[in-house]
Amino acid sequence: MRIAALALACLMLIGCTPVIATRGYVSDPATESSIKVGQDTKTTILDRLGDPSTQATFGGDVWYYVTSKQKTIAFFNPIVTDRRILAVHFDKDGKVADIKHYGLRDGHVVAFETRTTPARGRELTFLEQLFNATPGVPLGNAGQNPSPGQQGPPGYP
Repeated sequence: MRIAALALACLMLIGCTPVIATRGYVSDPATESSIKVGQDTKTTILDRLGDPSTQATFGGDVWYYVTSKQKTIAFFNPIVTDRRILAVHFDKDGKVADIKHYGLRDGHVVAFETRTTPARGRELTFLEQLFNATPGVPLGNAGQNPSPGQQGPPGYP
């Protein structure tokens, strides 16, 4: 009995072992240091580093090579433990203008707006919705204003 309990406890502990996953571009410091500003072009960067993880959409021609390490424990959401970004800036002729390195501390948390736009009128309860859906029963719009551009029900002022 004790052996079974010990084996079960060991299995539970093994299930909680964190899984570390590296995703994206695998950086090579020797290759990155060989890039020459003003000499290398987009083709030489493609040959050395490969395709970028993403490219700048606005504000100049920049290629980003992103490396990310995530730790996952059991069934919980993964946590990003490390992120490194190599940004290669190009000038208008397609030559390397600048190289910058960014880390996890350089990132910014983007707060999404979660508020909703209020609708005109009032919200119907479940029972009001149920009774309004009953055939032969007129709609109970007495407490609601009609939408702009629409007319209310017959007899509505």
